[in-house]
Amino acid sequence: MQPPAGSVSLNSLTDEQLAGAKLHPRGRPGTWVAACVVTLVALQVVYSMVNNSAFGWDVVGKYLFSPQVLTGLATTILLTIASMTLASILGVVIAVSVVSRNPVLSTVAKGYIWFFRSIPLLVQIIFCYNFAALYPKILLGIPFLKTFYEVDTNQVITTLSASLIALSLNESAFMAEIVRSGLASIDHGQREAARVLGMSSWVTFRRIIMPQAMRVIIPPMGNDTIAMLKYTSLVSVIALPELLYSTQLISSRTFEVIPMLIVASVWYFVVTTILMFVQSKIETRFSRSVAT
Repeated sequence: MQPPAGSVSLNSLTDEQLAGAKLHPRGRPGTWVAACVVTLVALQVVYSMVNNSAFGWDVVGKYLFSPQVLTGLATTILLTIASMTLASILGVVIAVSVVSRNPVLSTVAKGYIWFFRSIPLLVQIIFCYNFAALYPKILLGIPFLKTFYEVDTNQVITTLSASLIALSLNESAFMAEIVRSGLASIDHGQREAARVLGMSSWVTFRRIIMPQAMRVIIPPMGNDTIAMLKYTSLVSVIALPELLYSTQLISSRTFEVIPMLIVASVWYFVVTTILMFVQSKIETRFSRSVAT
């Protein structure tokens, strides 16, 4: 078969001409058809939501910035930040203990991770809130010898502290696995090189190992932070007035259930978007040393 008139055979082109040739992507009409269908469906969904009075958009606008909702939002954000901070610190300690050569520390750390990853978070929250049923008083002192201080458990385990403890302990088990995977990604030769240079174990961990491990740790840690934001809604079971519980209190008074759920969803969406943006910036910061 003869090539069409005006065409050029690939065999007649030099390597330089082939390297400098401009490639034109092959047309894909199927993708444009799919895009049109998806666009029409999305527009139909948006149109139905806007024109459906059952959504109660006027009620959503009325309560979106109400003081009660904003107070619940602040509680949710503070609980997320505090829980993730404590969980991150505890997770690093547990992860280091897991890889420790000390069999006692390693076994206890692995048992801790196994325990808190096995029990549902909701159960842990309720358990922490009812901790006084097991130990009416919290004692501080030398084990089996002397007690220096004791306090009523109900004075310490409030709805806020129970939520913070449960969220932090549960998340620390998952954070420990994230940190452990980050530490395992660093070549062992870097530790040996740091030891040859006379660096202590702590300096090596702080200046060599951890900065490189953060590239592996940040993405799942960011995902866990976003998940923690939504996990805080579980503490509504013990009547802590976070975002979801605050909207539920309003809906129980006004009987506007759907609009108040939309109010909570809008704020979750806004805060999640901000967290995703911050995560992206942090990932970029720790990936600067990686060649692209």
